[in-house]
Amino acid sequence: MAERLDEQTLHASQVPWSTVIWNDPVNLMSYVSWVFRRHFGMTRQDAERAMLAVHHDGRATVAEGNREAMERHVEAMHEYGLWATVEKAPR
Repeated sequence: MAERLDEQTLHASQVPWSTVIWNDPVNLMSYVSWVFRRHFGMTRQDAERAMLAVHHDGRATVAEGNREAMERHVEAMHEYGLWATVEKAPR
């Protein structure tokens, strides 16, 4: 007997997206951490952790949600001078 997979159609607003911050040779680590605290409301510890991920791993996911909200975050990050992109979040 064949197994049946349950499929569900998702509306575009239900597909999760991520805001990814990329390492760059310009911004100080303290500045990146400050931006994360100011814009995303992260605690100092969470901001430091995300900043270190950017520094050591070359990238960090700092937010997840619908695409429009993530695009707004990316635009804000660009205004702060950070490199950021939108990606589909892993499921």
